Amino acid sequence: MVQPRPPVEGYRWVADGGRRAPGGGLRARLEALRELIALSRSRLDGRTLAAAGRVLEAADERYRLSGEHTVVAIAGATGSGKSSLFNALAGANRSQVGPRRPTTAEPVACVWPGGRPGAEGLLRRLGVPAHRRHIAADNSPELRGLILIDLPDHDSSATEHRAQVDRMLELVDAVIWVVDPEKYADAVLHERYLRPLAGYAEVMFVVLNQVDRLPGEAADQVVDDLRRLLDEDGLALGEHGEPGAAVLALSAATGKGVPELRESLGQFVAERGAADRRLVADVDAAAERLRSVYVARSQIGLTEAAREEFADRLAEAVGAVATGRAAERNWLRYAERACGSPWARMRGRRARGARPAHGPGGATTGTGHATTGTGHATTGKGCGTTGAGQATTGVGRGSTGVRTPGPTGTQQDTAAGGMSRNDVAGPALVGRQVTAGHRRTSGAWGGDATGDPVVVRAAARPVVEQAVRGVAAEAAHGLPAPWAQAVREAADRGAYGLPEALDKVAADAEEALRGGPAVKPRWCTVAAALQGMLSALQLVGVLWLVAALTGLVDAATWVTGLLPAVIGSVGGPALAWLCRVVARGPARRYGQDAERRLRSAAAACGRGRVLEPVAAELLRYREVREQYAVASGA
Repeated sequence: MVQPRPPVEGYRWVADGGRRAPGGGLRARLEALRELIALSRSRLDGRTLAAAGRVLEAADERYRLSGEHTVVAIAGATGSGKSSLFNALAGANRSQVGPRRPTTAEPVACVWPGGRPGAEGLLRRLGVPAHRRHIAADNSPELRGLILIDLPDHDSSATEHRAQVDRMLELVDAVIWVVDPEKYADAVLHERYLRPLAGYAEVMFVVLNQVDRLPGEAADQVVDDLRRLLDEDGLALGEHGEPGAAVLALSAATGKGVPELRESLGQFVAERGAADRRLVADVDAAAERLRSVYVARSQIGLTEAAREEFADRLAEAVGAVATGRAAERNWLRYAERACGSPWARMRGRRARGARPAHGPGGATTGTGHATTGTGHATTGKGCGTTGAGQATTGVGRGSTGVRTPGPTGTQQDTAAGGMSRNDVAGPALVGRQVTAGHRRTSGAWGGDATGDPVVVRAAARPVVEQAVRGVAAEAAHGLPAPWAQAVREAADRGAYGLPEALDKVAADAEEALRGGPAVKPRWCTVAAALQGMLSALQLVGVLWLVAALTGLVDAATWVTGLLPAVIGSVGGPALAWLCRVVARGPARRYGQDAERRLRSAAAACGRGRVLEPVAAELLRYREVREQYAVASGA
């Protein structure tokens, strides 16, 4: 006695002529598979998704037709006796039986009418000719709703017969495989059909026919060997209450075992679950075929360490560290000039005024106060604004900044009195160079303070490319090939124009640092006042000594002039040294702040152009992975 199959959860009747609609678990799986295909069309080729699309089409078509009927095909090899079994179940000779091979050239159908119509639509779907459709002679109530199909031989010498069998096996709800004692171990049957269809065990019967030809206990031995072969094929067998294929032994010629098969078919048809189970197996098979393109080999996503490394590389590309150090040195120089003695400031102005200015060829180009540089438009895509005709100007006495072609085909700025990029950023610089010359500033530090050049490194393209490749490789690690490629393409699209955008970020940082610190510390004001007082003491003391030496005052009072002269001469440099020591902390913080701002700006640029598109692709993959998990029943 064959164990009844467990019902498939989640199907319901609808009030339209016996049609059925999926519900519950299987409905969710079908909808997830549909959504999976929709989300994947732009990432996977059509051939990969074709099988899953056919499953959905078959499901839609099957549920538009009768839910009252169960379509069961009888399949077998030449001479296995499947047509004889078909006639035995139908109760009349509906399918031709004879010694000529192949005997069955067209599928033959026998219908046990049910309470509702719909068999004609199923038969049209199967392609059974009208003259091959019959009504069962016995009209057994236990088989009501059964549509039994006798298929051509699956090993027929006629190619069209084999093609017809393959097509109809994809459309029927269940299959009865008929084998005989001579060919039950046929390699074609097992390798072409039973093994690939192992997932359809719950809608499969395997019948050993012609047992009347076996003497004694040979039939049991053949059945046991058949079970062994089916187990090797991976076909689950319906034993001990477990769902799986039913294995029976009978003789269609003598009728032995046919009633048992009829009873099993009656239970199977009464459950009205064959179409459901068949569809479940179809979805399982489609999900398994898609497994390699949806299931990641490892945990996916960008780690915080990968994001930090990407930001570090972009900071390296724009020279954030070098910018911070240059800003720190400038702050110290501003403080030194602000806290220095008036004599030191006068010497500094005289030295800067006498400094020669050189053009691109190294010759002195003039002594005017104004210097200009040729305009250069820098476009930042997605990171800041677009600067059109932005000129980088080296402002130094008697110098003219000229922009010349750089070594990599980009633009290079040279300003007289300025520092070359390589002096600050080191030999690793690749790309456009932007150099600011000495600039006179007016602000909290005084209108006569002149800053050291703040050189901001333009984006080093090889470093940027390496950073993008690294973060793309990290994000794509473990992903299925199509999604890994999509992640890399998203990173590449974002990287297009990223060096130019980083150049704009660097240029903005340069412009912000040119004027020097915006706030002058109070202690600098106090120090400057003390320097003035010490200089005044020094001047008074020197004048007193000169007057004592020349007799303008009593010579004995020279000591009176010596004390303020010594205090002014020694106190001024000592105060300047103390100010330099005190200025190191604020200068370091100023440089670190400049580095941090440039680093943050570069990171934001990379995040908007590269990380966010990559994250969007990873999010899309997670969405389809969730849909795949539902579709596969995981």
